Amino acid sequence: MGPHDSRNPRHELVIALGDPAGIGMEVVLKALASPEVPQELQPLLVGCRRSLIQTHARLIQQSSRPLADPATLRIDDQPLVDIVHPGQPTTSGADTGFHWLTRAVELLQARGSRALVTAPIAKHLWHAAGHRYPGQTERLAELAGCQRSSMLFTAVSPNSGWRLNTLLATTHIPLSQIPQALTPDLVHHKLNVLHGFCRRFTTTPHLRIAGLNPHAGEAGQLGHEEADWLTPLLDQWRAEHPQVHLEGPVPPDTCWISAAHAWQNPNQPGPDGILALYHDQGLIPVKLLAFDAAVNTTLELPFLRTSPDHGTAFDIAAEGVASPDSTIAAIRAAWDLS
Repeated sequence: MGPHDSRNPRHELVIALGDPAGIGMEVVLKALASPEVPQELQPLLVGCRRSLIQTHARLIQQSSRPLADPATLRIDDQPLVDIVHPGQPTTSGADTGFHWLTRAVELLQARGSRALVTAPIAKHLWHAAGHRYPGQTERLAELAGCQRSSMLFTAVSPNSGWRLNTLLATTHIPLSQIPQALTPDLVHHKLNVLHGFCRRFTTTPHLRIAGLNPHAGEAGQLGHEEADWLTPLLDQWRAEHPQVHLEGPVPPDTCWISAAHAWQNPNQPGPDGILALYHDQGLIPVKLLAFDAAVNTTLELPFLRTSPDHGTAFDIAAEGVASPDSTIAAIRAAWDLS
């Protein structure tokens, strides 16, 4: 089976096109024209062929950027039921995007494709369409028959070549629910997942975990979670993994400083992986450092899934100005890490 054989599953990435009113189709067409995506990549797009052709025609008028031609792409055509215009989201369109994701997983599993890349969706519109999931990650876990999944953000610095890896212990839940959701079992499990991921790059990873409270609790003065159970748990985990250098709990306001130095400067050491205890604790530093380079990666599924680290951008979806950089990074990560 040659490298350009259309039936080689190791060269096939399935790409779900996200919310049809968002920038998903635009950034995918731009990304697939980039010289930065692997030459032997065989994308299989799941979405509406007619909408993709219309998006291509519009972008030719709006932008001089290179574009992949839908006529040359393999598309699993799942037509839109109702007309959707860019930048004008509808519940019907979001419902179709939900079914595109479901179809993409079915195809990937049936074909043995290499990995899945997903364009952005709008959670509130999924909810309006009756699909009550916190996000795509939870739907993917359900489709794959997995009880658990993990959300990790990975990015390779264009300045230094260093890779920033941040795993979230909890994801899309209200801030008030985090203390209840964070349990010793959960944190222990997430450390194992982060360790497993970082072992792709080094046999003796340097890991770091952020504290929950300001100053990591200030010896119980600013919160008790660290003293009560987090620090004892980390001591136990270290004893189980003597080959791993695990720091923490580190005060959250300084946890990413050495990562920032490693991102900016070659030969500056940074941790191989950081565990953030909740969504914004991890995402604020990741987006500050690596907005266009960061890739949302789903771990613990039977397949690897990546997604650009941005939303549907309905406000610019009709203008043709969306950057494909994060989508290019997502495609490269899906290829490199699978």
